[in-house]
Amino acid sequence: MAQTAYEQVVTLTERLNRCRHEYYNLNAPTISDQEYDKLFDELTRLEQVTGIQMANSPTQTVGYSPVSELPKTTHRIPLLSLDKEKRSAALLDFIGNQLVLLMLKLDGLTIKLTYENGTLVEAATRGDGNEGEVVTHNARGITGIPQKIPYSGHLVVVGEAFIRPSDFTKLKDKLLDSSGKPYKNGRNLAAGSVRLLDARVCKERCVTFMPFNVLEGLEALELKSDRLMQLWGYGFTVCPYLKTTAALNQRYIDMGIERLQELAKKHDVPIDGIVVTYNNVAYSKSCGRTGHHYKDGIAYKFEDDAFETRLQSIEWNPTRSGEIAPVAIFDPVEIDGCEVARASLHNLSFIEGLELMPGNRIKVSKRNMIIPHVEENLDRGGFSLDAVIPRQCPCCGEATRIHESKSTADGRERITRTLFCDNPKCETRRLQQFVHFVGEKAMDIEGLSEATLEKLIGRGLLHSYMDIYRLDDHRAEIIKLEGMGEKSWQRLWDAIQRSRNTTFERYLIAMDIPMIGNTASRTLARTFQSDLNAFEEAVVSGYDFTQLPDFGETLQNNIRAWFESEDNWYIWYELRELVQIAPAAPIPEATASPFTGLTIVVTGKVEPYTREGINAKIESLGAHAGSSVSSKTDYLICGENAGSKLDKAQALGVKILSPAEFFRMAGE
Repeated sequence: MAQTAYEQVVTLTERLNRCRHEYYNLNAPTISDQEYDKLFDELTRLEQVTGIQMANSPTQTVGYSPVSELPKTTHRIPLLSLDKEKRSAALLDFIGNQLVLLMLKLDGLTIKLTYENGTLVEAATRGDGNEGEVVTHNARGITGIPQKIPYSGHLVVVGEAFIRPSDFTKLKDKLLDSSGKPYKNGRNLAAGSVRLLDARVCKERCVTFMPFNVLEGLEALELKSDRLMQLWGYGFTVCPYLKTTAALNQRYIDMGIERLQELAKKHDVPIDGIVVTYNNVAYSKSCGRTGHHYKDGIAYKFEDDAFETRLQSIEWNPTRSGEIAPVAIFDPVEIDGCEVARASLHNLSFIEGLELMPGNRIKVSKRNMIIPHVEENLDRGGFSLDAVIPRQCPCCGEATRIHESKSTADGRERITRTLFCDNPKCETRRLQQFVHFVGEKAMDIEGLSEATLEKLIGRGLLHSYMDIYRLDDHRAEIIKLEGMGEKSWQRLWDAIQRSRNTTFERYLIAMDIPMIGNTASRTLARTFQSDLNAFEEAVVSGYDFTQLPDFGETLQNNIRAWFESEDNWYIWYELRELVQIAPAAPIPEATASPFTGLTIVVTGKVEPYTREGINAKIESLGAHAGSSVSSKTDYLICGENAGSKLDKAQALGVKILSPAEFFRMAGE
């Protein structure tokens, strides 16, 4: 098929630049000088005919000019991110009956190009979305950016600067980042290259630009796809996309994703997902935005990206239960725009499974784009548990012990090993118990921060929870503490007094019975009408807690074991004398709904609700708001950034609802 004139401009520009590189840098020309001159003259003619001139065109006589620093620029229209999703099924709900574009999610650095009357006047990075850095000087070193286009007026084009996987393979062993280490991925190299001060160096990094949106200009065209097609006519190579002409079903969405993945591989383009965006410009604008992202598009991520780094050490932190939790400390890596240097290692079994030792090269991701997680050890071998675990508690110095617990998964018994400190007076353990007690979900004493508690415990002013309500005996001493003073003390004491009027649920959570949180305490409050005496009688009389929703043998055993301790009974009785439990609120009559009598569990964020708010909504519909997925779960509401509950629900065949589906079934 014959090339159009503007396609010839792009092709000739790339070919002549390649010939110049072979002649000047490799000393290995592949064409004669006469042939080069002929191609050069043809490019000059085509540039004049089409009005298109690429920024890296060899017809440009202006050299590469380095800058001393990158000036800042403010984006008149913020360059916000997109909401993310890991389930292709969620795309169907997002699309609804709208016509959309399915587009490659390029893995690079977002760049905004501003043209005035056909001339490129500014190239800028996305930055924080509101303010970016001007990198216009590097435009000539980036393939795919026209310097001149046949357009009159103001035009703003947004796209991605990236390095092709094949080019990164050639470059990665030759270049070092600012810390003197090889670049871990092409995205980091592209981002660093675009922000270089010397355009000549940027040119050597094989950076390519592809537009994916017209932010301003071409107002006469109502569809994004038409605007992107127009960019082809201006010399751009547009990011590959598919345009829908009718409403989609799940099969066609999955086929589209597969087709786009094939295109990315074919064209040697780095991607980390697929973007779905409404095609109609006016409808897109009507969707609005949050402070983080526009609501007219959604990014489907294939999987959590894993980045290579090096494990520096394993930090051991005693918890309020006595378990000593391991945390990986590794060389910082940037994931989804945030620097990550720590991740939980869960328990000894996890460490043993990966054979983790300080100094190992590891792979780190953000599970569900939220929680840092160590995925793999690239340097297995030579593992020694004795060389990893501390034999004494890092806080109190008492001997540690390894605890083994058994569980059954997929019909097989599994043993989990954890490290424990059994010293009930371990200072860190005691401190975390106090932190939990005064927390927002428990007694909710504002002003008793971990730092303040540490000072009070260290001075011997707090030995038990009850001492909190007697701190006025030490008022004079507390006022003299650094950061306190008269006003701070009064605010603290007022908060302590307010906490005396609490609820059954808060009181129970404050007791720190293992696995008793918001959901379990709410179930117990409903069962025993918020009466502590009735709950206490049930414990003593051997009440079968497993008959309650979400209460299994483990939770029942936790309740009984907690009340078998004399120290716990002492706290239970003494504290009750210092607080007032609010009577049970009348239970509103549940609205008749398809969910009446069912168990519904929520994972991820369901806007505009908090977790407590959506659970209250579920219960108002006559359903039970569960805390964990089991075979008894009827529905799982899967919101933004869903967690591991989604995997379990899928394995158990539990019906999964998007927030929109849930609200629609609820009659909203």
